[in-house]
Amino acid sequence: MSARSHVTSHVLDASLGRPAAGVAVRLERLDRLADSGWSPVADAVTDADGRASQLGPAALDPGVYRVMFDTGAYFGDRPTLYPEVVIVFELAEASEHYHIPLLLSPFAYSTYRGS
Repeated sequence: MSARSHVTSHVLDASLGRPAAGVAVRLERLDRLADSGWSPVADAVTDADGRASQLGPAALDPGVYRVMFDTGAYFGDRPTLYPEVVIVFELAEASEHYHIPLLLSPFAYSTYRGS
């Protein structure tokens, strides 16, 4: 088994009361020199438990990152207000793990710094 990623995520579908399996997740780093301002770090898809445990390397440099969730594809034919959820955060402590959970429903979402 490989080392846990420096950044991980967990998506829960509050409307169904279960983990959100199959959500595409992308981790990017703010790069002021890149044309878009963001450089890709890693892509993952949530597993049956809604977790993206292998989202990038085991160590990242401090900086500003964002996690993008393709919620439109996850919801499919179900109507949703948020076809994509983007969470921007600062990775300030290189020695600490960063867990970015997403509590999701078709018309609302919330997040917090997990453990």
